[in-house]
Amino acid sequence: MTSSPNSLRAAGDRIEQLLEASSAGGTAARERAEELVRLVVELYGAGLERTLDIVHDAGQLSDDLLDQLADDDLVASLLLVHGLHPHSIETRVERALEKVRPYLGSHGGDVELLGVTDDVVQLRMLGTCDGCPSSAVTLKLAVEGAIQAAAPEIVHIEVESADGDPARGDGAGSPATFIPVESLSVRLRETASPPDGGLGEWEPVDGAVDLLSGSVRRFAVGQVDVAIARVGKARYAYRDECPACSSTLAGAALERTPGAPVGSAVLRCPGCGDHYDVQRAGAGVDSDRHLDPLPLLEREGAVHVAVPAAVGT
Repeated sequence: MTSSPNSLRAAGDRIEQLLEASSAGGTAARERAEELVRLVVELYGAGLERTLDIVHDAGQLSDDLLDQLADDDLVASLLLVHGLHPHSIETRVERALEKVRPYLGSHGGDVELLGVTDDVVQLRMLGTCDGCPSSAVTLKLAVEGAIQAAAPEIVHIEVESADGDPARGDGAGSPATFIPVESLSVRLRETASPPDGGLGEWEPVDGAVDLLSGSVRRFAVGQVDVAIARVGKARYAYRDECPACSSTLAGAALERTPGAPVGSAVLRCPGCGDHYDVQRAGAGVDSDRHLDPLPLLEREGAVHVAVPAAVGT
């Protein structure tokens, strides 16, 4: 049976709860519980390493198979815990950035990986994301969230500003004091600290993975109605409200304007007919009005959206 992301997160949380509860029995009880978990994790790690050795000796450990293992979030987390992940930190970080580039691109921006030194990732924000009011939210939720999931050993992220000075932000947090449990559970949790700007935690969006290209659907995410549009392989999330007529965007048509490049898409509101560029932060085509974009990530085989922590009615 395949475990769902929700059940895996629950397992990680339960491990932490049991370890915390063991503290009630004193320091010795806590240490015994940690040693037990560490020994179990090390035992399974040795078995995982032996499995890879057997597959390799059989000539079946191809690059394609390694990529499949690395792309599975649960397997990748176990490989990371035991130092068996086939990809370097640089490769994992670059792949993580690839996942958030559609969202950055919706703001006319991009991100460049300058390098990884020990536990520090150095980035440069490009385009209109650099210095714009939403860049802090973009970095905190999209970029940092993706890097934390792919490389939990990263402690800091340095972002080069327009004048070339790096600004350091927190990455995946402090190094784990109890490596096996922390390294495992960090991949099973999915919360993100609310950044300045009112956005709260990443929320999974059931059914968004199945959204067909060229379509727009409404999803209830927390207390927020979210419209998700898919253009090719990229998905874009917005508050489900037309700024011109306040109607829902569900079922809106995605059109390519005459002369526009193949793959571009403009959303036409089903209520009033106004047009918005879903690939450029929902900028209005007919007026200066624009849709309200929300950060979106694809991880653990599901689509996640960062929604406001508190919503006014």
